[in-house]
Amino acid sequence: MTDAPRAARPQSASITQMTEYVLPQHTNALGGVFGGQIMAWMDLCAAICAQRHSGRMAVTAYVDDLKFEQPVRVGEVVRLEARVTATFRTSMEIEVIVQGEDATTGRRWPCVTARLTFVAIDDSRHPTPIPPLLLDTEEVKASQAAGEARRRSRLAPHT
Repeated sequence: MTDAPRAARPQSASITQMTEYVLPQHTNALGGVFGGQIMAWMDLCAAICAQRHSGRMAVTAYVDDLKFEQPVRVGEVVRLEARVTATFRTSMEIEVIVQGEDATTGRRWPCVTARLTFVAIDDSRHPTPIPPLLLDTEEVKASQAAGEARRRSRLAPHT
């Protein structure tokens, strides 16, 4: 069965937000969240975003630009937000922004930001076409163009 072309979807339709409470089992010996735990939450948030956009199961293909800024400690909150920043034939780039939060004061700080590439798969687990990103604002148009440039760089042969 061949998938029919799908209508472009707005970025707003698949924005995904998650909140996680940091417990002792999430932390290292210094009391900060394990980087791997943050990465797992990011992957989950991005996967939901990718599935919302594509209407399909989606798998992680690439993680780009992962940069930890400040820790989040036991008793604090991790806030994640994922959005599709660019789409291609069967894949999409998703930016995930993570913040720490002190729930008692509302103070927030940057924790980590990264871009993840997901590939949509069909029932046979083969890559399948996805809807394009609706380029309805200048910000989204710039996001798509920047994502295309990053993809070209990532796929270029490196010598």
